[in-house]
Amino acid sequence: QVQLVESGGGLVRPGGSLRLSCAASGRPLSAFSMGWFRQAPGKEREFVAGIRRSGFVTNYSGSVKDRFTISRDYAKNTMYLQMNNVNPEDTAVYLCAADPIDNHWPRLMPDYWGQGTQVTVSS
Repeated sequence: QVQLVESGGGLVRPGGSLRLSCAASGRPLSAFSMGWFRQAPGKEREFVAGIRRSGFVTNYSGSVKDRFTISRDYAKNTMYLQMNNVNPEDTAVYLCAADPIDNHWPRLMPDYWGQGTQVTVSS
């Protein structure tokens, strides 16, 4: 079992930047492929970005590619999502997730989820 806790969400202006963090406990972060998903009101949950268990391979949805960067810090057992040049379409609850099955990659099928952190992009 692993526990995931997101932080770093908040209000940001269009074109601005924000960094989300996901702190893992109970298991090493290296035991999982990790990812970020988001869900806006009235919309389906969607995949945002993933990072493989090795930490060397990443995957992004087309809507965030070249704007967002996913990374891991194994020493801190923490995953990050650096969000640059945000726009109002990025407004959503962002959820951290973990998938222990490596050969699911590049698809993420998470078994563990955080509670989410709200990101609001508005002027």
